[in-house]
Amino acid sequence: MKKLMTALMLLVSTTVMAGTPQNGTEFTQTTQVMPTDNPAKIEVTELFWYGCPHCYVLEPQLAAWVKALPKDVTFKRVPGLPRPDWAPMAKAFYVMEALGLSEKLHSKLFDALHKQKAFLPNDEKATIDWITKESGLDRKKVETEFNSFSLNTKLNQAAQIFRASGATGVPSLIIDGKYITSVTMAGGNQEVLNVANYIIENVRKDKATKK
Repeated sequence: MKKLMTALMLLVSTTVMAGTPQNGTEFTQTTQVMPTDNPAKIEVTELFWYGCPHCYVLEPQLAAWVKALPKDVTFKRVPGLPRPDWAPMAKAFYVMEALGLSEKLHSKLFDALHKQKAFLPNDEKATIDWITKESGLDRKKVETEFNSFSLNTKLNQAAQIFRASGATGVPSLIIDGKYITSVTMAGGNQEVLNVANYIIENVRKDKATKK
């Protein structure tokens, strides 16, 4: 009986360990430690691309997860910019943000690309046309934002964040500027959120010990 109990305890222990996200497998440390907007909070950053079908599928589940985040966790999105042909969608993100259209058009842009197949994600003119139509704004106003100096600064910052994170694709989640996971690394949509929850909890404990 004693041997049986020992064997059962070992089995349970092994199962628990196997279910724990592993550094180097389900997540890893970022290439560089990146500053967060508010050191008092745990910051989660999604690297995404509107043209990415995996980002599109993850979006509803991610949005629900974000709504349920505790008060000590903040969330933001940064458009992935590993190559030039992703720039039109990165511009679209920042233009919608600058014009106060993010809440209204974020999900709609995903739908336009993946559901309606309205235009290609690398077509900047079609993107400007779409934002103009959906927002009801003057086209000149939208074009001005697309060509602004501040937009170029943000694009450079987005490209730097992508490099510094060590991301190899999207969607990826950066937690507190130190750790990164992705749907590919974690093994699925729910899995990547589970891994993020695990890292958040450990970062929270680490912050508590340093107070």
